[in-house]
Amino acid sequence: MSIVKNKNGREILLSMVKAIQENKQYLGDVDGLIGDGDHGMNMNKGFTMYGEQLGDRETSFTDGLFDLGTVLINKIGGSMGPIYGTIFMDMAEKAEDVEDITLGVFADMLEAGLEGLYGIVGARPGDKTLVDTLYPALQALKLADKEGKSFAQSLDDMKAAAEKGKESTKDLVAKFGRSARLGERSRGVLDAGAASCCIILKAMADGMKKVLEDE
Repeated sequence: MSIVKNKNGREILLSMVKAIQENKQYLGDVDGLIGDGDHGMNMNKGFTMYGEQLGDRETSFTDGLFDLGTVLINKIGGSMGPIYGTIFMDMAEKAEDVEDITLGVFADMLEAGLEGLYGIVGARPGDKTLVDTLYPALQALKLADKEGKSFAQSLDDMKAAAEKGKESTKDLVAKFGRSARLGERSRGVLDAGAASCCIILKAMADGMKKVLEDE
């Protein structure tokens, strides 16, 4: 059975930081269609600050997620700081004392992040938010675990579900945030939060695949 050693978090966290940095313009462009256009800039600011804070140091996956969440809550504007900060910090707290992160443990972490998010926002699947990316990604991960798939294949299933969930927001009408005031005019455009969540989950999965090892 494959596991991720919690202590080997640096590769995963830096994969996430790099992905957001590389997609700063894309996220700004997506947000600019029905939002205020600052999502890419704000996300890049927070993730870059965390990367600079980490420097050359090693970090566990859970410590890194908690520290990243803290930076996002305290340093970036808008609603996304508290939203992503809560997700990451709740994920971290779910497994802070775990040495070996199994597929089941990772699924539990992601579920804790989603539940934490549900505690601070009213959005649910179908409301054209990042929930439409995170929820199906979690369901795919849980199903893969139930079916006995390998950790690597399960991460690929999660990535595919995240992509499909992100794309689904194009056909939805916004119920929350700035874009909600557009009503039907918000249809036909991706949700920026769903887009950034997809980027983050894919980068997280790719980083985890690089440090997977057999027990």
